[in-house]
Amino acid sequence: YQYLSRYKRKKDLDHFLFTPERTEGTEKECLKLLLEFCGRHNPSWTELSNFTHFLNFQLSKCEKSVFCSPAVGDDFQGF
Repeated sequence: YQYLSRYKRKKDLDHFLFTPERTEGTEKECLKLLLEFCGRHNPSWTELSNFTHFLNFQLSKCEKSVFCSPAVGDDFQGF
């Protein structure tokens, strides 16, 4: 939710890191955002679950990648 909400508001994601302790938004806002970005019309709970697990996996890998680190500077901006 933290990434998707910032992406929707066109915020810079290059220097953002997920923090599980930080609660943002409501359950209703989260579900609405997931439905919007899921890519399926009227998805099932299984499809939403798969989408969130896949997205979480990809974002976790991205946060750990040296290529996506803020330390690389402008060389890979937006990568």
